[in-house]
Amino acid sequence: MSTKIAKENHTKIYMLSTKEVLRELNTSENGLSELEARKRLKEYGPNIIKEFKKKSIIIRFFEQFKSLFAILLLIASLLAAILNMIELSVAIILIVIINAIVGLLQEYKAEKLIKELKKIMPLYARVCRDGIEKKIQASELVPGDLIILEEGDRVPADARLIESFGVTVSSVTLTGESAPQAKSAEPFLEENVPWTDIPNIILMGTTVVSGHGKAIVFSTGMRTKFGSIANLAQTIKEESSPLQKEISKTAKTISIMAIIIGTIFFIIGILLKISLLEAFLFGIGIMVACVPEGLQATISVSLAMSIRRMARKNALIKRLSAVETLGCVTTICTDKTGTITKGEMTVTKIWINNKVLQVTGIGYEPRGDFILNGKRISINDLPELNLLFEAATFCNNAKLIPPSDKKSKWEAIGDPTEVALLIASQKLDFNINLALAKKPRIHMIPFDPIRKMMSSIHNANDKKVVYVKGAPIEVLSKCKYILIEGLNKELSSYYKDKIVSQINEFAKEGLRVLAFAYKEIPQDIYEYTIENIEKDLIFIGLMAMYDPPRPEVKEAIEKARRAGIKIIMVTGDHELTAKTIALQTSIIKDDKCKVFTGADLDKLSDEELLKELNNDGVVFARITPEHKLRIVRLLKKKGEIVAVTGDGVNDAPSLKAADIGIAMGITGTDVAKESADIILLDDNFATIVNAIEEGRGVYRNIKRFTTYILSSNWPELIPFIAFVLFKIPLALTIMQILAIDLGTDVLPALALGVEYPKPILMLQPPRSQKERLLDLGMIARSFFLGIIEAFACMISAITTWISGGWYFGHFLNMNDYLYKKGTTMAFASIVTSQIGNVFACRTSRTSIFKVGFLSNKWIFFGILGEIIITLFIIYFQPLQHIFNTVPLSLYDWLFLFIFPPVILFAEEIRKFFVRRLKPIEIEM
Repeated sequence: MSTKIAKENHTKIYMLSTKEVLRELNTSENGLSELEARKRLKEYGPNIIKEFKKKSIIIRFFEQFKSLFAILLLIASLLAAILNMIELSVAIILIVIINAIVGLLQEYKAEKLIKELKKIMPLYARVCRDGIEKKIQASELVPGDLIILEEGDRVPADARLIESFGVTVSSVTLTGESAPQAKSAEPFLEENVPWTDIPNIILMGTTVVSGHGKAIVFSTGMRTKFGSIANLAQTIKEESSPLQKEISKTAKTISIMAIIIGTIFFIIGILLKISLLEAFLFGIGIMVACVPEGLQATISVSLAMSIRRMARKNALIKRLSAVETLGCVTTICTDKTGTITKGEMTVTKIWINNKVLQVTGIGYEPRGDFILNGKRISINDLPELNLLFEAATFCNNAKLIPPSDKKSKWEAIGDPTEVALLIASQKLDFNINLALAKKPRIHMIPFDPIRKMMSSIHNANDKKVVYVKGAPIEVLSKCKYILIEGLNKELSSYYKDKIVSQINEFAKEGLRVLAFAYKEIPQDIYEYTIENIEKDLIFIGLMAMYDPPRPEVKEAIEKARRAGIKIIMVTGDHELTAKTIALQTSIIKDDKCKVFTGADLDKLSDEELLKELNNDGVVFARITPEHKLRIVRLLKKKGEIVAVTGDGVNDAPSLKAADIGIAMGITGTDVAKESADIILLDDNFATIVNAIEEGRGVYRNIKRFTTYILSSNWPELIPFIAFVLFKIPLALTIMQILAIDLGTDVLPALALGVEYPKPILMLQPPRSQKERLLDLGMIARSFFLGIIEAFACMISAITTWISGGWYFGHFLNMNDYLYKKGTTMAFASIVTSQIGNVFACRTSRTSIFKVGFLSNKWIFFGILGEIIITLFIIYFQPLQHIFNTVPLSLYDWLFLFIFPPVILFAEEIRKFFVRRLKPIEIEM
């Protein structure tokens, strides 16, 4: 046998007959020979998901030190070491190392993703080689291998079925759609159909739900559809989040400012004839005073606290910066099943006896009523219902498990469509077990995608009854009679037209429709073939069902739209169903809105697709992973911040490519969860919108505590300027600066970081990417507050020195008690001033007296922590030596606590004038 296969891609293999498939793949009904299989293994390589080579862990670890904040912290550590402050130097280095480890752990997501992908791959496969069935490692499969499949098997490679006996396959890992698909071995002649929907193709990673069959492998390893998804997932490089970009820009701005100011004062020091070493140390000191060393740590801890808060709202955040990125989202690409909808099919309408019945109740709770002409009816009011539900429950392989106690819920096993039929029967009080006891099943002809129906044969005393369930038109074509008022009437053109009209009416509503029929057959028939069973049937009726939208989703979508966020539905489901759900949930407003299929996308250029994406409310159906990824990339290209939801392996590339990947926690695959930044613990779209609101609040909080932190940098800087220009003793030591930045400021800043988002945030458009974290407004406000603190700092030090006998121009030794008392007062004055500042920074224009001092209890815990740290630094002897402090008296503290109200009322005056100048603006 030749090792050369005609075509590697086999794009039309589903159109070929079995003989043509064998010829195309150079194989036989007995499979390959072992010799031929070994040759092909060398040619095509093992059937595995390849893992791309990564940088070594050591290189990636040291790459974490490239950020400017890390560099600045290392400079601070170096300074501490130069000044023989080894303990602080080590502490700062530990902070940098911890940040590096956190960053490194984030990079492991790609490796974890591939591990999860590999879990889906089966370890072994059953093949036929040399005419003998054997079990081999799945990695040894090659194109042309004949594989044998049974119920429960994981498909080991892309293959074409050549035998199928009731084979149904779950493609949930690839498509996210839970309904199993029936498969057949017959040629399929339609084109432009997604591979997952082709009846005779089975794909790697899917699962055989029922039946058994044989298939010929045509693609292995990275050439499979599963492999292409893995390839996309590995090659997509994660970009920095908006917050990471902003922190980088802020760090760059601050560091440039610090270097410029430090250099200027180094030069000034030389010109003023200060020693070279002193000038150098003070230049470095000024640089340290300009840099908010605690900002990075405060942001990280604040985000971590927000993550805990969001977890309580069913949004599990995997990446710290993802919290804030949510607040920038401009577009959400959401799937349908289980996110917009409940993921539970529900029977809503029945056509029987030439009447339409409404069925109330949704989901898997068997609670609801049957309504006819506005009145509730029972099975006794319409006897034909008994026969309809015999057909619906007998042609059914699903199971319902009742709750074990009051707290638990009903559980369902099987095809969601069949589960919906069982739930409807429970609502009608139809006793399935009793019915089956009276009419036990003796044979079943499983569903087949070619004939699109299934049949169940039952014993009924002296006769046998055939029940049929299937696609409406196909079932109708097999019927000769119709059940009307308990009588079997001829299925005339009048009744056929009525049925077809009703089918179309249900379809327009986006409902999935099933038809049911039956007939009696003699007891002496023992050969149950399609030809003698599925003909001359009696039409019973129709059941229409759908997967209902979650009740809270419509309001969430409206809320997102008011917040300036565009919603795009991207689903693998049918376009009519997608459109109906989109209309019901207000994703689209008009029935005339076009739904784009995967085939439509293939015809559109990038420019044409971008034009469509500009519209408000777009729906894409029958979409492949490549289509979804293309949509995400184009949206990002036009400057959108994109959030994408997904639950299947097929969603992994787009989840990684998005600014925010959101996986389903209940129905999502492990691969989707590893690819995502956020996991929805309740699979609910409304949770996404709530998380976006939280994300917007996080950014506002970051601005609040950044203003607070920067305010203390000015009083840290002014003492150095005063020292160089006015020959005033240095009122603050570098160690005290670091104690403020890395100690006392942190807890109050964190308290500002947990302010609850205000509802007004979701009435504003998403934050512009041009908006800077460190803008002129923040610099000006921090300067206003900081100068007041600087005045407090210098007054505290100078009055202390003067009261001890110092006068201007006189030298003070750094080891003198008086000098230490002055620096301690300066240090404590900044700390106490920050108490007033933390209340001031809670709002940018609204009076704190209107907001209320008690509306954020964490502020008081932050202040308490700040005071405790300060007291330790001032009164704990080992720390006195490190921070150059001495104990303060009660009188000193009474003097220092003048400053908090001064800061607070000064800021209240500023806010008053801001409100007068800009009365229309609203506090965010």
